[in-house]
Amino acid sequence: MKYNLNDLQANAPKSSTWSSLNKLLQLISHEKRNLLLATLAIVVNSTLSLLGPLIIGRTIDKYIFVPHKNYHGVLMNCALLLGMYLVALLTSYLQTILMGGVGQRMLFTLRNAIFNKLQLLPVGFFNQNKAGDLISRINNDTDKLNQFFSQSLMQFIGSIAVMLGAGIFLLSVNIKLGSATLIPAVLILIFTSLTSPWVKRKNARNLKSVGGMSGEIQESLNNFKVIIAFNRRDYFRKRFEEVNTQNYESAVGAGIANNSYVPVYALFSSFAQLIVLVYGIYLVSHGQLGPGVFAVSYFSYTNQFYNPLRQLAALWTSFQTAMAGWERIAQILALETDIVTIDKKVKELSPSLLEFRNVHFGYDDDREILHNINFKLERGKTYALVGPTGGGKTTTASLIARLYDPNNGMVLLNGKDIRTYQPVERTKKIGFILQEPFLFTGTVRENILYGNEQYISHTNEQLEQVILEANLGSLLAIFESGLDTNVISGGDSISLGQKQLIAFMRAVLRNPELLILDEATANIDTITEKLLSDILNKLPASTTRVIIAHRLNTIENADEIFFVNSGEVIRAGSFDHAMDMLLKGKRVS
Repeated sequence: MKYNLNDLQANAPKSSTWSSLNKLLQLISHEKRNLLLATLAIVVNSTLSLLGPLIIGRTIDKYIFVPHKNYHGVLMNCALLLGMYLVALLTSYLQTILMGGVGQRMLFTLRNAIFNKLQLLPVGFFNQNKAGDLISRINNDTDKLNQFFSQSLMQFIGSIAVMLGAGIFLLSVNIKLGSATLIPAVLILIFTSLTSPWVKRKNARNLKSVGGMSGEIQESLNNFKVIIAFNRRDYFRKRFEEVNTQNYESAVGAGIANNSYVPVYALFSSFAQLIVLVYGIYLVSHGQLGPGVFAVSYFSYTNQFYNPLRQLAALWTSFQTAMAGWERIAQILALETDIVTIDKKVKELSPSLLEFRNVHFGYDDDREILHNINFKLERGKTYALVGPTGGGKTTTASLIARLYDPNNGMVLLNGKDIRTYQPVERTKKIGFILQEPFLFTGTVRENILYGNEQYISHTNEQLEQVILEANLGSLLAIFESGLDTNVISGGDSISLGQKQLIAFMRAVLRNPELLILDEATANIDTITEKLLSDILNKLPASTTRVIIAHRLNTIENADEIFFVNSGEVIRAGSFDHAMDMLLKGKRVS
């Protein structure tokens, strides 16, 4: 199955901004109450701010521009305005508090949702996507959404509310002048609808380039030893310069697109004020409009209509950026794993512990790695997989552990389709020591108990006793501080060989029915390798071992050897026959 996010994005049908927003709102539907309260606060705030100019204009015309001035009426209206402005202050503070909380909770929800989804996706997904890009989606893209919801959304709604109210007042005070004043707004609407897709594409490209740069930085840092060893700082410097240049160019393009609205909106706003000035004076001179309403109210409402438009120019770009980020997030949330547990009651189809039956497999549709593989693994025996590099040994082991599913055919575990086992049940039965063991930052104890609930409540003394009973005491003694030895993920607190020993203990303590060792002795010395060999020999008689190794002494005592090459898994017969096949790199008849 294809999981490359860049390819999925390129081939995905284009969705409208509003459909994307609707999906996002569904994800945070539990915030509906807070959103409604914040919206109500904004509407109240906008209404009060809109009533101000009208009251001032009416006050001027009714109490000041009259033969008998009424200062009592002026003071009463001033008191009314003061009360309105205080209520507006409270509603503004309320919506800020509400939306700040909504933004942070949405950020928390999104990051949890993405991370939980990532844990459900198969190994193939991580093989096809850079970790740096995934980190950028979790951190950067979600933060764009948070900024919009916590800072911009209420301004967005408030600006629209003020615009609608101001438009209604403009038309209600004088419909002729109001209609003329709103003509530039229609032109702004047309301009915005035409340019929005372009702005969204520019921001999406910029977010993609940020993810690419993050991936390049992570790759360079992870391989810094190689850079130093080969003295190729120039190579990685050039690689980073390329992605940095791409990011710079995309950022400039997004900046130009994002800032294109402000001058255009300002121009149309100036046109509107010019219309009000020219046409308004004409109406005042013909007695169709009062001077106070024209000079104060009408100009104020015109500004209250077009000033929010200027704010919307900036807010709209923030909205487009947030939606571009959301689409990148939604890509991950929409993915479904192809490694699923099937609910199928089947009788045992094979007496063997594990069987490959007509298995075909390829990492993509273009190239098949394994062709029609058939073999069986019996309980309690030791099997070795040998073959040239790239022949398919690790791929075969990955299918045994169900890191992948066959494209065709079936893998049987204890006579049943391995897909019918729940992940917890399957991982208890199969232990896998990877070629490149991964450890978490913590202690040796925390790492060997990872995924093993059986001993989680044991004290160090009790756990050490369990380790001794499992014949692992000689391995634990290699670590200076025993179970309390510090481990730093990706660091040099312990050697690679010691990491493999921890991975070995972690797997053996689970007491699996089937133990896979993929080059588990590749980075340890001969003496420690002998210790591991002795431990393997002391495993329960029912434990089946599958060993992938290039060291010949590791596989010499295997009960059966399989030669893996060119998409085939062939019984090699004797050790000498296997060596002959390995040297010739092909099947020997």
